[in-house]
Formats: sequence, structure tokens, C-alpha cells
Amino acid sequence: MSDWLDEEFDNTLADDRQEQEMFEHFRFEVDSGQAPIRIDKYMAEHMEDTSRHRIQLAIKEGYVHVGDRPVKANFIIRPGDVIRFLMPYRRRGMEIIPQDIPLNIVYEDDDVLVVNKPAGMVVHPGHGNFDGTLINALAFYLGKSQGPDAEDDRMGILVHRIDKDTSGLLLVAKNDEAQLRLAKQFFVHSIERRYRAVVWGNVAEDEGTIDANIGRDPNDRLRYKVYDDPQKGKTAITHYRVLERFGYVTLVECRLETGRTHQIRVHMASIGHPLFGDERYGGTSIREGTIYSKYKQFICNCFKLCPRQALHAKTLGFEHPVSGKHLQFDSQLPEDMTALLGKWRSYCNNMPLDEN
Repeated sequence: MSDWLDEEFDNTLADDRQEQEMFEHFRFEVDSGQAPIRIDKYMAEHMEDTSRHRIQLAIKEGYVHVGDRPVKANFIIRPGDVIRFLMPYRRRGMEIIPQDIPLNIVYEDDDVLVVNKPAGMVVHPGHGNFDGTLINALAFYLGKSQGPDAEDDRMGILVHRIDKDTSGLLLVAKNDEAQLRLAKQFFVHSIERRYRAVVWGNVAEDEGTIDANIGRDPNDRLRYKVYDDPQKGKTAITHYRVLERFGYVTLVECRLETGRTHQIRVHMASIGHPLFGDERYGGTSIREGTIYSKYKQFICNCFKLCPRQALHAKTLGFEHPVSGKHLQFDSQLPEDMTALLGKWRSYCNNMPLDEN
């Protein structure tokens, strides 16, 4: 399968899980002969593979609607009512095959698990990536396996995602209660996510905010773009802060307020600072620097050290779905980004006077 199809599927899943929309998982139209009954009891009777406890949790978190409104567990349904079970991601469409793949687990308890994903690992199985993904590894580690038609969609354990070539922290729900409550935190943007990125150019301001709608590029379905028209795209907000300057590139911290597809990559490119090594958004050409052949060779060596977009999901903070305690985790930069930064520091320290 070609690389562009792999990337396209990766992007599609990003839409499904990161766009803060609600997707219909189940729909019931109450029969004309149905006697009045509590909605949680009705759903438990019609969703035999889903526990009443899970249904009550979903109702409590606002995922069950009658008509266009969320209802409480004691809501009495009547003939003609339309019941919708909504979640912030689409249902699966394929079997999850457990595979014994090593995981870098940063934290684990009975309810959640935090994983540090390496660059190059696909998060979800899909066209061209049916195995070897993070979900396959988690299915093995947690002892879970389901087919695509399972009524109880328990393998939706990842409540967010990062791109294949982005490294860093991902949050995993280990049970129903955790999954429903964590998904709600992502939906209302209360999760803390901080990234480290190396971008082209000397960023003018020490800190700033990019508030610009993002949507799919109509001229290239594998890309996303910023839209000036507020009626197009979807709200996207990125806060950035300069950490270190190297003249021709800059190390920045990006804090996501929203979680759109390729958000950091698109936003930074939109202000003239694409991520170093980001082929999709113009980061693999020499955008800043000198005309000297030694400099060109230096950049080529940098690309070899870090052959991907220089982006790492470094910090993850959230409210524990059961205890309510605030948890925050931090990860070290991976070796490729560490080597890249070391090379730039050395270059700056040894830069000839005529290049200063």
C-alpha cells in the first residue's frame, strides 16, 4: 500500500478523534407499543452486551440524547422518542488483533495508562497499517480483543491521538468509566497538552497565540490549511513560547487549546515557521540560512539525524477520571530531537564571524 494512502487514513482518524465533534454510535426509535420506562432500563434491555452501569455513566456525562437534548437516567421514554448514544469519536470498523509489541509505559493504575509513543508508530490500524500499531500493542497488553461489529465498543480506549511521525505522551482509558470521563475532558478542552517543536526561522515574538480556523485543503486532501473566513474550517487555538533561538531555527513550546488535525504543523507554517523536517508543510527545504555549501551539508545532516517533523508531545495533564486528582506527566525529548538540538547548538557556537 502506498505511503499516501497510509497517511490519508492516519489523517481521517485524526478527524474522527480530534475534531471535538459528537458521533452517533447507536440510535433507537421507540416502538408505538412501548410502555413508559426509564431510559437507562430501556437501553440496557436493547444493548445486551453493554452493562447498565456503563449506560448510566454515558447518560451522566451527557452522551445520551432524546431528540437534540441530553437526558438524565430517570427520563421516561415514550413511543416515538428517538434515542441517540453519542461519543466524541466514530465507531470502529475493523477487528483489533492483539500483538506483543513493547510499550513505554510512563504511568499506570486501575483506570488509566500513559504511554510514550515513539515516532514512526501508527496509532490506529487502518488501510496499509493493519498491525504493528499502538492499538494492537494495547490490545495485547490489556488482554482485549474485539471484532468490528462488537456492540460494546470497548477498544476505543485511546481518547486522543498524535500523528505517526510525532513522538510523545498519549492517554489510555482502561475501563468504561475512565473512557467516558476522559473523552469528556478532551471534548471541553480541559486536558493540558504541551509540545516541543523545532521550527524554521527566528520567531519574532517571545510568545504569542495563533487563533485561526483550520480545515482540509480543497486542493490537497492530505493537507490542512488556515481559513480567514470564520465560516470555513473549525476553531483552532495554539499558544506558543520561544525556548531557545538558533538564528535560523527556533525551539518553541506549543500549548494546545483545541485539538485539530495537524494543528501545530498548520498553525506554525501559517505564520511562516513550518516545523523543521515536516515534508507535508514545507519543512524539508532550506528556508533560512546561508548560501554556503557547508551550511547546506549541515542542514542535510540535520535532516538525517531527525528524519521527521521535529515535534514531541512532552507534557500531559488531566483530572483523574475516578479520583478527581490532577495528574501531570512530562517526557524527555527523544534521541533524534535531542541530537538535532545539540547539532544546532554546536553550529551556533562555532558559526564563522561573517555569518553572525
